[in-house]
Amino acid sequence: MLRRFAISVLLVLVCVCAPARTRPHYGGSLRVEVAGDPWQGPDGPARRLVLDGLTALDANGIVSPSLAVEWQSDSGDHRWQFRLRQGVHFHDGSPLNSAAVVMALNTACSTNCPWTAVRAVGSAVIFTSDSPMPNLPALLGSDAYLIALTRTADGQTPANPIGTGPFQFTGSNNGTLTLTANESCWQGRPFFDEIVIAGNRPIREQWLDLSVGRTDIAEVPPQELRQAQQQHLAVLVSPPVELLLLEVSDAGTLTNAVLRAAIAQAVDRGALFNVIFQKQGEITASLLPQSLSGYAFLFPADRDVNKANELRGGLTPPALTLAADGDPTMQLAAQRIALNLREAGFNVQVANAHNAAHADLALRKLPLEGADPAAALETLLRGAGENVAVEGRNPNALFRAEHDVLDLHTIVPLLDLPRAWAIGSRVRDLKLRADGTPDLASASLEGTQ
Repeated sequence: MLRRFAISVLLVLVCVCAPARTRPHYGGSLRVEVAGDPWQGPDGPARRLVLDGLTALDANGIVSPSLAVEWQSDSGDHRWQFRLRQGVHFHDGSPLNSAAVVMALNTACSTNCPWTAVRAVGSAVIFTSDSPMPNLPALLGSDAYLIALTRTADGQTPANPIGTGPFQFTGSNNGTLTLTANESCWQGRPFFDEIVIAGNRPIREQWLDLSVGRTDIAEVPPQELRQAQQQHLAVLVSPPVELLLLEVSDAGTLTNAVLRAAIAQAVDRGALFNVIFQKQGEITASLLPQSLSGYAFLFPADRDVNKANELRGGLTPPALTLAADGDPTMQLAAQRIALNLREAGFNVQVANAHNAAHADLALRKLPLEGADPAAALETLLRGAGENVAVEGRNPNALFRAEHDVLDLHTIVPLLDLPRAWAIGSRVRDLKLRADGTPDLASASLEGTQ
């Protein structure tokens, strides 16, 4: 009987203690390291910790309420009304209202906006446009339209970013940002007391810091995924969420559309996939990935040097500049593309993007956001500088829209790439957002109280 009683007590204690071991804890300082600027979107993880949008994309890429709780359209999607959440305040205590939202949106987007006009009406924000805006709720969830306070209560421009998000900006020193928990956040207080994000950290140094406990989260570029796994790092990997593409100018020498078509035919996507990016992601000649559109396979991705030479027609264009950011892998990929183009009769020189503002060609990555193909396509095109409203919803209409854009040969899709992060042993419950960035506001640290 005594033995049975002891076993019963032990089972009760196990049941009581088990939730305590798995329940997220409040407190602690999380350290994150990234290779780029931690504030600059869409890759910088700091912006979405400090700033919210009118809408948000959940982990599955579905549009959900954020600073706006509901929205509706009329006049054939030429007009949208978003009703704001009540009781929300900026980090400095200023109330969130429709006037502040309109000022923030006008600051964030002054030209080539998805709307023609935006205005405040009571507790609502009204968007109007000369063209239909069927994808506006999804677009407003993207990084470009996050809401930052533009004027403080005394009429001054804030010295540092002020938002409504779960963390507030408290300091910046030599590329390292310090964010502290927003105790009165409308979403609830986050688990961490503080997040420190160190920018401009080489990948090898990030991994070394992770191995000795100096950081908790580090980046894993697609081409380093296999090595990270060989080093037994705990890695979270997203589906393909970034499109690697070549932008081709339609000015100067490349006003000739046939030359742009020759460039598109000359690029060897297979070499980029196999050699540069170590077979991570997917080869593509489509703007949307196959998993989202269902028709990406209809765009041929094979290289055809003979066709490129035929299109060039014996012309020897002047020297062209291909710009890519300073990341070593992007520079290496740009060198490979330049070699492809030289084999097709083009004289191409590679330059750093910071030193080539008016380059003829540019190698870029753009985010693939959301579960709605039409909204994702429009977001992508706007990221590439195309002020295009995607109105079609069915696959045939979307295919035609893509085909019309790609037929101009100003955008040459190359690869769909995943994003990945190495996680330290203290971090618990970390998940990735739909764009492949870590959802730091929902994670916690082991053992903090």
